Amino acid sequence: MVEKIKEIIFGKPKNPLDPKVFHNISLVAFFAWVGLGADGLSSSCYGPEEAFHALGTHTHLALFLAVAVVATVFILSATYSQIIEAFPTGGGGYLVASKLIGPKAGLVSGCALLVDYILTIAISVASSMDAIFSFVPAGLHAWKFTAVIACLAVLIILNLRGAKESVIVLTPIFLLFVATHAWIILQGIFAHGKELPLLVTDTFTETRAGISDIGMLGMTVIFLRAFCLGGGTFTGIEAVSNSVQILREPRVKTAKRTMRYMAISLSLTAGGLLINYLLNHVGPVPGKTLNAVFVGQLMGGSLYERIFYFLTLLSEGALLVVAAQTGFLAGPRVMSNMATDNWLPRRFTNLSERLVMKDGVWVMGLCALAMLYYTGASVRVLVVMYSINVFLTFTFSQFGMVRHWLRARPPDVVKKLSVMGLGLLVTVGILMVTTVLKFREGGWVTLAVTGGFVALCVVIRRHYAATTRALRGLDEILTQIPLPEGAPIAPKAAGQPTAVLMVNGFNGMGIHSILAIQRFFPGHFKNFVFLSVGILDSDRFKGVAEIDALKRSVERDLAKYVDLARRLGFYAEGRMGLGTDAIEELEVLCKQVVHEWDRKVFFMGQLAFEGETFWTRLLHNQTSFALQRKLLFSGLETVILPIRVRLESA
Repeated sequence: MVEKIKEIIFGKPKNPLDPKVFHNISLVAFFAWVGLGADGLSSSCYGPEEAFHALGTHTHLALFLAVAVVATVFILSATYSQIIEAFPTGGGGYLVASKLIGPKAGLVSGCALLVDYILTIAISVASSMDAIFSFVPAGLHAWKFTAVIACLAVLIILNLRGAKESVIVLTPIFLLFVATHAWIILQGIFAHGKELPLLVTDTFTETRAGISDIGMLGMTVIFLRAFCLGGGTFTGIEAVSNSVQILREPRVKTAKRTMRYMAISLSLTAGGLLINYLLNHVGPVPGKTLNAVFVGQLMGGSLYERIFYFLTLLSEGALLVVAAQTGFLAGPRVMSNMATDNWLPRRFTNLSERLVMKDGVWVMGLCALAMLYYTGASVRVLVVMYSINVFLTFTFSQFGMVRHWLRARPPDVVKKLSVMGLGLLVTVGILMVTTVLKFREGGWVTLAVTGGFVALCVVIRRHYAATTRALRGLDEILTQIPLPEGAPIAPKAAGQPTAVLMVNGFNGMGIHSILAIQRFFPGHFKNFVFLSVGILDSDRFKGVAEIDALKRSVERDLAKYVDLARRLGFYAEGRMGLGTDAIEELEVLCKQVVHEWDRKVFFMGQLAFEGETFWTRLLHNQTSFALQRKLLFSGLETVILPIRVRLESA
């Protein structure tokens, strides 16, 4: 019953060895635009509003602001298209900073990116409820935070089912948003057709009047402040470069096409809304977003217009839910890349039976819940926290690419440097202004959280480095032990005692386990059977070629163990498997060999830390203990061989 319920909620398992699996779970440009571009497009629901509010009484600057927003979107999209070309395997801001600037810069960029994706989820869900509750009776507003939590829970479940499945479910919402907002933007502009020729003239006239009142510097400060505080409009542009791995082949071409879709849709929507705020003299109304006010002004009282008003705002709120997908799609991939480099626990590279990084999905969801609780789901506070981190990552990425092009000197270096340099100038400016102006209003929180995250990652990596140093001596000594050449191969003796040893790579731990068995049971075992599983984690699950390479690597390591045991005078053979779950695959292998050997004992090695704590259990897998419980209840004799580890004091 439990398994059936689990399958209904999370879906059926997928076979990672199916040759068609990569095609089936990858995203074409259109679905990538939905899943990854929704974050950028949804930012038009709050970014232009924040910028327009910041203009105060100088709303005539909205025309210049719209031009600046459109230009910036295309500039940033061009910079990230260059990043996709330079890093076709994905990784985005984390990988760019790590490879082109250094590991420490990569760490800061990665942590900023992760906090940004957590805030993407939080702000998207909070904004969606703001939009939906704009037309809900005031008596129901007390339920808004409950609705936020329920929406977040649904998103977590959808993403645990699989990336493509979650995107397909949310596609109709995305298309409804695009259709309704294209209509209201065009309607809002062309309804003032007679005023359009005067718009530019009036803008310059009012701007000159403003300059005469407060001076050129004053007007420039107002404009730049509004532009920077509306920086949330540009968030989400980096998502494609972080998630190239989930795109359909050819991935670079698909990614660049997705970037074009994102740039065109975001620039037209954000710029169009700013112009409409100006043309339609949209002003703030308590309890409503500017978009709700704008759409309300366009619509009349007919049934058709009321339905359209409802659908427009509903699509806006629903799209913000779709936008949270960016955090759930890209965030766990950044965590996986950082875990591969030992900045985070290695479990974040694991794939579930649905071929998703479930640990990353859970962490992103729960951290977003904490942010929503802390801010009371306030969009204004979340926007400030959100903008700072995303532009920190933008800055690292573009600075790294500027250094890269200066060193590489490709034929079109001037063109590439011009685009990257301009993008760097814009992002540094927005980052500095936003941090200074909004530091006390919530900016300090995101900087503190990011700093704390960086410190945690440093501690984790130091632990892994200390563990590697502690095991290095074991590898150096045991992998070089002298063995007799040309020893006769012992015959198979199925009726004699057999040691079934689970190994992971040819290393000191595995050899130590063989010698420990001999030390504890001298002369008892006559046969050795080695079991090994190649784990298809996010680092290896990239294509058929990577799976084949993993299979060959496991086979080579098993052959080395078999050769070692035979030289020691035992009969030996090896069995291997591939999968996403080491415990399940090893259990299958164990049950396969049960009937071949009469007197067998299963052995597993396990690191035993001096003064073991919750920390060491968190950072190192507990596969041996979990598998031992399963085998014991299946009636199989199982022994765990401890490998003592004494870490150097920091």
